[in-house]
Amino acid sequence: MKILSPAISRLARLRIGPIEQWMQDPIAAQREVLQDLVTHAQNTEIGRKYGFHELFNIRAFKQRVPIHEYNDLKPSIERLMQGEQYLLWNTPVNWFAKSSGTTSDKSKFIPVSEESLHNCHYQSAKDVLTLYYNFNPDSDLLTGKGLVIGGSHQVNAINEDAFYGDLSAILLENAPFWGQWIRTPELSIALMDEWEGKIERLAQSTINENVTSISGVPTWTMVLIKRILEISGRSTLKEVWPNLELYIHGGVSFVPYREQFKRLVGEPINYLEMYNASEGFFAAQDNPDEDGMLLFLQHGIFL
Repeated sequence: MKILSPAISRLARLRIGPIEQWMQDPIAAQREVLQDLVTHAQNTEIGRKYGFHELFNIRAFKQRVPIHEYNDLKPSIERLMQGEQYLLWNTPVNWFAKSSGTTSDKSKFIPVSEESLHNCHYQSAKDVLTLYYNFNPDSDLLTGKGLVIGGSHQVNAINEDAFYGDLSAILLENAPFWGQWIRTPELSIALMDEWEGKIERLAQSTINENVTSISGVPTWTMVLIKRILEISGRSTLKEVWPNLELYIHGGVSFVPYREQFKRLVGEPINYLEMYNASEGFFAAQDNPDEDGMLLFLQHGIFL
């Protein structure tokens, strides 16, 4: 696999040109996104209500369409969950990401369309890879497997056509077939709901894999690392997985965990922050020497 590394690196970096284009002209990129969204949704219930077919620029959109909070859209979302379609989007919506909310509800259910999965979440993940390879052209990242520590919620059926779950579970359930080749653990373990048992299965099933990257929130990742070190009798994770080169984190500030990770993981290793939420994949760290993240402006979200 190492002989493929240069080819993989070149292929990943082909995307850097389009990324630099929307970085250099963010307003044009956002205009294009808005027009695409309005055009596709013009014949939906919300599109007819606000006359999307007459909206040709940002000013017109802002004048015609008021800001909506979750509770404003909740009746439409509940109807979607019961099987009605074409209310908020022009293709069937069958998946809903369960998200902890700040509204009066304990949880929000965010509609996740097929376009959102592929044009936002999966495309953003590929762009994170492009940004990483841009700064690490000699990386062997894809010669091994990525350990994904996902959410604790199983996929649940609302009815025969609609399902909800943690975003990470939805992404794993709908991932393209090639994603299974470069990810560990197997899906049945990744989607386990009970965390203590899940951590044990994660540790036992991945300890002998060639893991080159880890993705997950710092809290549970640290629990997993400690368990793997207990099982292996090693002092650092780099002794268990010598080819480990990247930890992708998000969800909480990494500052309080950085020194503990350095001690438990060992050196050298790269760190990358990203902001992937139930509502969409918003940003990722594009420069390893800077703490800020790059807003993803051409991934189906109008900001």
